[in-house]
Amino acid sequence: MECLLRSYWNPSVLLFFSLLLWRACEARTGADSRPNILILMADDLGIGDVGCYGNVTIRTPNIDRLAKEGVKLTQHIAAAPLCTPSRAAFMTGRYAVRSGMDSANFFRILFWIGGSGGLPPNETTFAKVLQQQGYTTGLIGKWHLGVNCESHTDHCHHPLNHGFDYFYGMPHTLLNDCQPGKPSELGLVLRYRLWFCTQMIALAVLTAVLVKLTGFCPFSWKMITSLALFGILFFISWYSSYGFIRYWDCLMMRNYEVTEQPMKVERAYSLVLKEAVSFIERSRRGPFLLFVSFLHVHTPLVTSERFVGRSQHGLYGDNVEEMDWMIGQILDAVDKEGLQNNTLTYFASDHGGFLEAREGDAQLGGWNGIYKGGKGMGGWEGGIRVPGIFRWPGVLPADTVIDEPTSLMDIYPTAIHLGGGKVPQDRIIDGHDLMPLFQRKVKHSDHEFMFHYCGIYLHAVRWHQKEVGAVWKAHYTTPVFQPEGAGACYGRRMCPCVGEHVTHHNPPLLFDLSRDPSESKPLSTATEPQFDTIIKRIEQAVEEHRKTLTPVPLQFTWWNNIWKPWLQPCCGTFPMCWCD
Repeated sequence: MECLLRSYWNPSVLLFFSLLLWRACEARTGADSRPNILILMADDLGIGDVGCYGNVTIRTPNIDRLAKEGVKLTQHIAAAPLCTPSRAAFMTGRYAVRSGMDSANFFRILFWIGGSGGLPPNETTFAKVLQQQGYTTGLIGKWHLGVNCESHTDHCHHPLNHGFDYFYGMPHTLLNDCQPGKPSELGLVLRYRLWFCTQMIALAVLTAVLVKLTGFCPFSWKMITSLALFGILFFISWYSSYGFIRYWDCLMMRNYEVTEQPMKVERAYSLVLKEAVSFIERSRRGPFLLFVSFLHVHTPLVTSERFVGRSQHGLYGDNVEEMDWMIGQILDAVDKEGLQNNTLTYFASDHGGFLEAREGDAQLGGWNGIYKGGKGMGGWEGGIRVPGIFRWPGVLPADTVIDEPTSLMDIYPTAIHLGGGKVPQDRIIDGHDLMPLFQRKVKHSDHEFMFHYCGIYLHAVRWHQKEVGAVWKAHYTTPVFQPEGAGACYGRRMCPCVGEHVTHHNPPLLFDLSRDPSESKPLSTATEPQFDTIIKRIEQAVEEHRKTLTPVPLQFTWWNNIWKPWLQPCCGTFPMCWCD
């Protein structure tokens, strides 16, 4: 016993244990220095819908609080003006065209859960990198980046195969079809096209049978049968648009399991909030990444009774105020667990407000403030300039406004850097780490040129000429508004990217966004002495950018975007997919 005591009090032994304890504390401190990352993303929210961005008719105290306690970005830009391509760019830090997540046709988003298109498995999301760094990762809410590839169980595009440990929410997106009694949203587009294809195939089958019976051409019955079966598949797809969209596309999942089919949209929001708070509570020991992808404020604007009629901006304003309240509840959960000072919170919208969203005379879409255009328009500011707010008390300066061009894609390297990971070196990453800009270690953002796509078509280019403080925007293609001068395509569901309803500009329309952010006064050689020099420099950047693009399979082809029964997630035995 005496020997043991002498050994215990031996200075060398004490020094050894002290060093061991110091190393343990150092490792603990290093782990804790990595922040939790909380991402709050609205759907279809216009930059003019938020109080801290100038709205006075809609109350958003919780979003405004984030801006007061953190950094507000005034030139925060989405990489695409629609949900699926914008979210693909957001998750990968790369323009959607690099991963094939943009469109060469009228299919500009993923239309069906039962389609085979989606975020390719070889893309590396920031969630996957953080997961590898020991983060607990969760996605609550909307995904809209695909589910399956070849069977209803392969889940190749599913969030759990893209770096999330936990998923609860809607693998697709809200549609009018999800709420009984609303006019069909997909049916209007698909019904005509699928019915036309069905008729053509039926005509082809009938012709083949007649030719076979008359002996004019030696068609085999096997070939005719295959063609008929193909026609039946088309017919099912067409028929499903008459009422089954709600069953095929409007469902909720927990991880790989379908929990509601069809979903009850009126309670989806409360479930999303409950799941988000629960994830924070059980992951409080951190570090964690939580991406809360709101179903708000996408049509059909389902809003709980306590918020209906509260705003001065109709049902849309009510929906925005309900989302803001949800954000407050999530922030309260962070505060309750004592995580506020160790959590980087980021709020944004996936793109601009939807100007064409109407029901009769009622406007159901958002407001993009002074900015021209909206959702679906690849070049005009209203479709791509979005709210962007970062808060991290004690690390980021409070009540700060930054006017530098930034991108939704910037969260990719920013989150990975903070999480202790490394940005993939085997591919081009278009986003830039924002921390040096936030902490005032640099004066300007790293973005010099930003490329604004509509589908796979380049509509506009932004040049931040840092040495003179100018931000130039050249438009090569713009949509034809209906009616003329209306600022939107009210005669159509959405402005197109290509075809007879767009205008090509040669020379391009040029604006100085630093002096004319509403893009109301196009410049010319007469009004801008450097016009030719600016256009030449932008065209050089376009040429250099195109050299970095490599051909990849497009995910929005008609084949990838058509409903395939064998890919349909189902909570029962197909086609009896009903569960609650």
